[in-house]
Amino acid sequence: MKTFHTIAELRTALKSERLQDKRIAFVPTMGNLHEGHMDLVRRARQEGDVVVASIFVNPMQFSANEDLERYPRTLTEDQALLESNTCDYLFAPSALEMYPDGKRSQTQIEVTGLSDILCGATRPGHFVGVATVVTKLFNIVMPDCAIFGNKDFQQLKVIEDMARDLSSNVEVIGVNIARADSGLAMSSRNGYLSAEELSIAPTIYQTLLWAKQSILEGHVSYANICEQALQKLEAVGFERDYFEIRAQHDLLTPSEKEKQLVILVAAYLGKARLIDNITVELP
Repeated sequence: MKTFHTIAELRTALKSERLQDKRIAFVPTMGNLHEGHMDLVRRARQEGDVVVASIFVNPMQFSANEDLERYPRTLTEDQALLESNTCDYLFAPSALEMYPDGKRSQTQIEVTGLSDILCGATRPGHFVGVATVVTKLFNIVMPDCAIFGNKDFQQLKVIEDMARDLSSNVEVIGVNIARADSGLAMSSRNGYLSAEELSIAPTIYQTLLWAKQSILEGHVSYANICEQALQKLEAVGFERDYFEIRAQHDLLTPSEKEKQLVILVAAYLGKARLIDNITVELP
């Protein structure tokens, strides 16, 4: 695996691959990689002839009170993990390489509406940062397809809409959530959890399963289900952010006739803000 830190170096390397008519599959990450990321890399290997990963802790998607400075940076370990999973190229740029004029002078991409709800409501500007950096990465790598995890369901929808609205030639592919044996969704932020908090954290997935079962059993008051779910989480030590039942295709409040639902949750446990989701297909 070759690692590049500049846009020019990566473009030169990928140009030769593209001239051989090879299909390029791309996995953008913020590093501190785990088995969930490797699922994405393995899917990329299935989808493309050449696998490119990126590691960039994007300052544009962190607000002033968030964990940008303490977000774990483990490049050496990440390189070894990617190489052992047959990644071909790693792009690991600096903030200066990505934002040479500073992030405040950076042209911004916003997917209106979808960026302001759920996680966007409590993290203002977050999805503008996500859409902007992914657009830049798509323009740098010029992949045929890009692989994202379904754990951040809203982020995936933002990127899908951004790619469609900007007539991008990149196929956006979502991959199922990787979970520990306890059911806890794998996340770099799980590293913030203490041993006691790690024993509590799987409650978030158990609560999603309970809510899904409630819907399938015919309970139609989604507001009541969501409030009960939040109370279940608070009872074991979580601090609520949101627990919502939405339509899968646009993340809006579903109509009574909506059959494809997604249940989304964000909650704080100690220093960690955990997110998760589960889909529901009604008969």
